[in-house]
Amino acid sequence: MLQSIYRFFSNKYLSSRIVLFMDLIVSAFASLLTLVAAKMLIVHGLMSQHATYMWILGSVVFSCLFLVLFRTHRSIIRHTSLRTLAMLCLAVFFKDCALGVLMAVMLRNVTGGVFAIVVFDFLLTFVSLVMVRIIMIFMYNFVREYRGYSNKPTERLHVLIYGTKDRSVSMLTSLMHSYTYQVCGFLTDVQDAGNKTIAGKRVFTFGQGPDVTLARDEAGAQAVLFVSESDLRSEDERLVKYAITNGMKVLFAPSIDEVKHGRLKSQPIREVKIEDLLGRDEIKINETEIEKNFRGKVVLVTGAAGSIGSELCRQLAMLGVRQLVLFDNNETPMHNLRLELEDSYPELDFVPIIGDVRLLSRLDYVFRTWRPQVVFHAAAYKHVPLMEENPCEAVLVNVAGSKNVADKCIEYDVEKMVMVSTDKAVNPTNIMGCTKRLAEIYVQSLGLAIEQGRHTGRTKFVTTRFGNVLGSNGSVIPRFREQIAKGGPITVTHPEITRFFMTIPEACRLVMEAATMSTGNQIFVFDMGKSVKIATLAERMIHLAGLKPGRDIEIVYTGLRPGEKLYEEVLSNAENTLPTNHDRIRIAQVREYAYADANQVAEDLERLSREVNIPDMVRLMKRVVPEFKSKNSRFEQYDNTDQLA
Repeated sequence: MLQSIYRFFSNKYLSSRIVLFMDLIVSAFASLLTLVAAKMLIVHGLMSQHATYMWILGSVVFSCLFLVLFRTHRSIIRHTSLRTLAMLCLAVFFKDCALGVLMAVMLRNVTGGVFAIVVFDFLLTFVSLVMVRIIMIFMYNFVREYRGYSNKPTERLHVLIYGTKDRSVSMLTSLMHSYTYQVCGFLTDVQDAGNKTIAGKRVFTFGQGPDVTLARDEAGAQAVLFVSESDLRSEDERLVKYAITNGMKVLFAPSIDEVKHGRLKSQPIREVKIEDLLGRDEIKINETEIEKNFRGKVVLVTGAAGSIGSELCRQLAMLGVRQLVLFDNNETPMHNLRLELEDSYPELDFVPIIGDVRLLSRLDYVFRTWRPQVVFHAAAYKHVPLMEENPCEAVLVNVAGSKNVADKCIEYDVEKMVMVSTDKAVNPTNIMGCTKRLAEIYVQSLGLAIEQGRHTGRTKFVTTRFGNVLGSNGSVIPRFREQIAKGGPITVTHPEITRFFMTIPEACRLVMEAATMSTGNQIFVFDMGKSVKIATLAERMIHLAGLKPGRDIEIVYTGLRPGEKLYEEVLSNAENTLPTNHDRIRIAQVREYAYADANQVAEDLERLSREVNIPDMVRLMKRVVPEFKSKNSRFEQYDNTDQLA
């Protein structure tokens, strides 16, 4: 019986017609009881028989009118809120006001007895409607709990919700009927909140680790649940660290009410990942201006199937672009991206193209056929050790490929080209970083030549520099996850090596913000926050996996790889950058090159790389970029000034 009731109420909500009919019956019955009470307690014969009939009929008519007008029947009873009760109260109030007017007309006189009846009817009707809802909610919860405990053999995870703000309390409401989680209290560092309760759940306070242990033992908690990214990161070195090392799970509930461009983003509760702890508060960008800048345009993304390129495609898909052209030479990731876009953005007009930026004829076909107005150039080789071993390919893709894209932008009258660069282009110590700097030089010199009237065209060129992105293909975090899953060891190149990190969505938002604010020919650098020691990162990931560093998973140091730095360059120093109106974006102050020289260098480097003349190619790179000093590399021999002559 209880199972049948539960299935009826949980699989669908009560029809609004049923709710309205139920409320009409309750309202009419309350009005009838009001008359009976009036005849017994006030004045017998106060109303004639005709007035009595009109009272009952008026109650039904006016109840129907105002309940429909205030849409009380549209609310879901199990989710009744104060606003719902307020609408119900207003509906009953206007119903009784109308009844009072009707009785005044019928009796041609308003006595104290009639006024008392109207007031009594208002109170009785409102209380009756509220009580019916309370009873239904109680029955629903009872049946649900019965089914939960009798048919679910597995125990629910007992959690303490961090914080006592509105969002934390809302999470309690969301988990009230969960079969997976049971809230056993709240946890906060606000000391005067101790021993209070919220919705019947105790609030535990903590200052140091032992307080958390006490709360865990008293509440029987097995996990701490965070509902705010800022709270999670602020407790990274205190509550999160203590909970993990003492056997408690740390959970995170991403926002379930974030609506962007008409799309509801929803994610379930999950265990905390290292990306959650390394990330920063959401970057504020001018979404209105960004959308205005790209809406209705044809946009080409090279390297579209890569980590940065694919996220750029996702964000552009929400900006109302007229057509999105995807260009990449990697077949399987392109196929996966195509399936994702078809599923997530069925209204998006996009064109997946397999091609290589090294092939000028293929690029020409794309530009000639689809005529892009904005180009995001994210195609590049990025892995430092691999490019140190294959320098000619690095030059062909990162230098010649960028030159090809930029030249086609000029030829086909593209409005703006945005090139994605890297922090490794600053004082490069490896082939990859130097090739990205050379690409910057060519693109910026071309833009300046157009600006100065020395070259035809109208394209504005924008370059963006940032550091490592969390979770990108082949990056350190996915690699560490794989090593932990295999039981270790985790390999780190050096105990003191550090890197800057930002999330992929954060980087792409800044890229689009920079593209929107740029007037052309600037190199924008991003505030990367604080650097992270890779060895510490490895330890944190081991802890998050519920394991102990050195006991369950070993950390092995393998030595710096060819071209690798111990410390990456800080991009946004006030000494080498200029501010913008965005606090996380600055403009790099770099040496300017003449376009004729930059063009000749790019052509010479392409010729030497195709000839696989590595010594002359590297010498030329070091001559053009004098700050390029190789580290831990076979190319250190060319750093000698005599070799560069």
